[in-house]
Amino acid sequence: MNDIVRSTCCYCGVGCGLLIETSDGRIVGVRGDPAHPANHGRLCSKGASLHLSTRPEYRLLYPQLRRQRDAERQRVPWDEALDHAADRFAAIIAAHGPDSVAFYISGQLLTEDYYVFNKLAKGLIGTNNVDTNSRLCMSSAVAGYKQTLGADAPPCSYEDIALADCLLIAGANPAIAHPIVFRRIEDARAANPGLRIIVVDPRRSETAAIADLHLPLAPGSDIALYNGLLHILLAEGLVNRDYIARHTEGFEALEKLVATYTPAVVARLCGLAEADIIRAGRWFGGAGAALSLYCQGLNQSAHGTHNNAALIHLHLATGQIGRPGAGPFSLTGQPNAMGGREVGGLANLLSAHRDLANPEHRAEVARLWGVPSVPERPGKTAIELFAALRTGEVKAVWIACTNPAQSLPAQAEVREALREAAFVVLQEAYADTDTAAFADLLLPATTWGEKEGTVTNSERRITHLVPAVAAPGEARHDWRIAVDFARRLGLRLAQPLAGNLFPYEHPEQIFAEHRESTLGRDLDIGGLSYSLLDELGPQQWPFPVGASSGRQRLYADGVFPTVNGRARFVVAEHRPTAEVTDSSLPISLLSGRLRDHWHGMSRSGTVARLFNLDDEPLLTMHPADLQQRDLHGGDLARLRNPRGSIIVRVAADAGLPRGCAWLPMHWGSRYMNSAGVNALTTPARDPFSQQPELKHAAVAVDKADLPWQLVVLRLADGGEAGTAGLLASARRLLGDFDFATVGLYGRRQPLVILRAAHRQPLPDDRLREIDRLFGLTDDAAAIVYADGQRQVSKRAVAPGGRLIGVRLAGETLAQGWLKEVMADDSLDAELVRWAVAPIGHRPGRLPLRSPVVCRCADVTAAEITADLASGAGLAALQERRGCGTFCGSCLPELRQMVAAHASDTPGAGTA
Repeated sequence: MNDIVRSTCCYCGVGCGLLIETSDGRIVGVRGDPAHPANHGRLCSKGASLHLSTRPEYRLLYPQLRRQRDAERQRVPWDEALDHAADRFAAIIAAHGPDSVAFYISGQLLTEDYYVFNKLAKGLIGTNNVDTNSRLCMSSAVAGYKQTLGADAPPCSYEDIALADCLLIAGANPAIAHPIVFRRIEDARAANPGLRIIVVDPRRSETAAIADLHLPLAPGSDIALYNGLLHILLAEGLVNRDYIARHTEGFEALEKLVATYTPAVVARLCGLAEADIIRAGRWFGGAGAALSLYCQGLNQSAHGTHNNAALIHLHLATGQIGRPGAGPFSLTGQPNAMGGREVGGLANLLSAHRDLANPEHRAEVARLWGVPSVPERPGKTAIELFAALRTGEVKAVWIACTNPAQSLPAQAEVREALREAAFVVLQEAYADTDTAAFADLLLPATTWGEKEGTVTNSERRITHLVPAVAAPGEARHDWRIAVDFARRLGLRLAQPLAGNLFPYEHPEQIFAEHRESTLGRDLDIGGLSYSLLDELGPQQWPFPVGASSGRQRLYADGVFPTVNGRARFVVAEHRPTAEVTDSSLPISLLSGRLRDHWHGMSRSGTVARLFNLDDEPLLTMHPADLQQRDLHGGDLARLRNPRGSIIVRVAADAGLPRGCAWLPMHWGSRYMNSAGVNALTTPARDPFSQQPELKHAAVAVDKADLPWQLVVLRLADGGEAGTAGLLASARRLLGDFDFATVGLYGRRQPLVILRAAHRQPLPDDRLREIDRLFGLTDDAAAIVYADGQRQVSKRAVAPGGRLIGVRLAGETLAQGWLKEVMADDSLDAELVRWAVAPIGHRPGRLPLRSPVVCRCADVTAAEITADLASGAGLAALQERRGCGTFCGSCLPELRQMVAAHASDTPGAGTA
């Protein structure tokens, strides 16, 4: 009998609860937890595929060390690895001081992991050089909340979505980035047809498609828009003067400023119609309950803090905060970015939302930890940290559970910094991230399904996680690694208090200390414990001693965590993007997420079916912009600016405005022969939050003249070990071409796909080497086509009549339909010969591919139809296939299919 363990998803900040199914010590399935208040049983396609990402073949399983930079890393015991790390850090600190070392950690760590790293840096070593990849996604939201409301505390709950009359979605695409939140939006629309949805996004995104009003503003013009909306609220008497007078300060200066942001001015700055701006202001101001949802489009900007503040102003000016269905709700980008901020896991923060710049706060933390003092000097934030590594100011860096060699902007400089560093430690669950190539010491860490601790989601809800399976290989928990290193380092630094600083033998001891640090603070969790979270389920903070539940909404009494209890209006003025386009760099490059991929794909990139919707990075542009450059869908284009150059394939998107292009953020050097979009992004950052402007860069886009193309498709043999090995082999070819990508595709059996293009054809001997690499050398099972004059060479291998691999060189028209029939294993033996034919469509007798109805469970219409024909009804389909049991978006189509079959077949559809 299989065991079931409650947990949460490890992707976005929604914090969906899930049930992990295990058998014989392995995770074999997941489903949504109906009892978890964040998702009530729903999961998105990534969450529904989590069990497929747990195979050990992709994992880092034991410590690896190189003592010289030009040497290969070798497997070493844990004691040797940690002793070496402690020796190197101690020597560097002794020679150059505490600020010569740094830690760069992650919003995917648990709160307990975060707490130990924070204490290690600030309490033991005496440096504030500990920052996190949350700096890249949420720090402007933090600074925006603190500047206006006084604390980093989202005041809303997911339940407010169903209670809103007006929903303003700004700089966010929850249909893709937060699918379970989007399901709530769809539910709210169905329950309340009068709900008005406004979407602010330069691109007509999947979320914008459901909007009653889409405002495709010019990139970087957010502040102008929100100041303009406030202007309309004032002009039409839609502000709450009584609320402003009783609960806020600073409105007079802002009112004077926004007087200049007339609809005409805002229309010019934002590229919008005046009538649409006025309509949006009236809808927001006239709503009984107005809720805003926002994310990276606001945050990842050189003025991200004031983007956030300008939006929050609309809620304060109308009193739309602290009550059901109303408030400014920042959607968190990572599963535990909130928890990391709670324990001070940023270079400018201390535990429990304390500020490093505040002497009283530093003294409080010093007393809590039992150390003489906490250092006053500000730490290096993410961009500063890697710049200091590059110049040698910081000598050593310890990176945990993140991939800066893919995720940070200006990748050429970041990678140079990692090469220049004296010592790089990477603590990671996956063996082949971009950053792993730069590590002197690799330390294997546990990951989702293997750890115990807590996480906090976007609505301040804390969940206790317990491990479902044991750690693979020699992997250790992140907090345990940090504690073991801290104890060793303390001895070498002759710190007599080091043993007392890190007495932990179980994560609950860390949680207890964190809990003590919150007493009396805005996030007071004095009443929480692991056992209470297990008994009552996930709880929102604050949850002080004596409370019976957490607080669903904040600021209902109009009292804010500022010195005088009043919220603050700040003067936020329109600023352009950090880079403006010109004749040499005429395109605004925007970046974003795809639904089925996650960050740098270290986890999601191991699951073949998550590539089925998007299996390579596509640059999308308005058709007229493509035409101007003589580009057509499927062509290759070169993007360039002074920071770098990349080549990608293009596709048309009429939902993008002229002069803009959009590229997904997920592909880096593991999946293409460049660093991806972050080869081009700018390190320019917000002055308050230090968050970089990852959402916008000025680029030139030109057609790439690479006439010779290559595609290799190979079904992976030998299970996941075969897939991982084949993928690794294919990656070794990426650098051989001017353009190349590699990835997965498929359903039951993964398919590895290499796509490449080059200025001239490869010689025959190189093609034979590629054939050997992909296991395509079986002459007896091969079908070969060669045209030396046209420099076309093709080879298909089909032992026993089953097509297992194809190499197309010089002409690749068939790649689209070939990947589908190979993934479905639907090509008849007698049609295999068509694999080397120059046709871009399926052979006539081959049926079209059945569309996937449920992407979460990867179920096609043909499979559903076959089940219905055998007498299954909706319940049986859900039990047998899992369709309709994850995010629920396919349920309407499933019900239609069941009803249609029942009407055609009397008595059917009852099982």
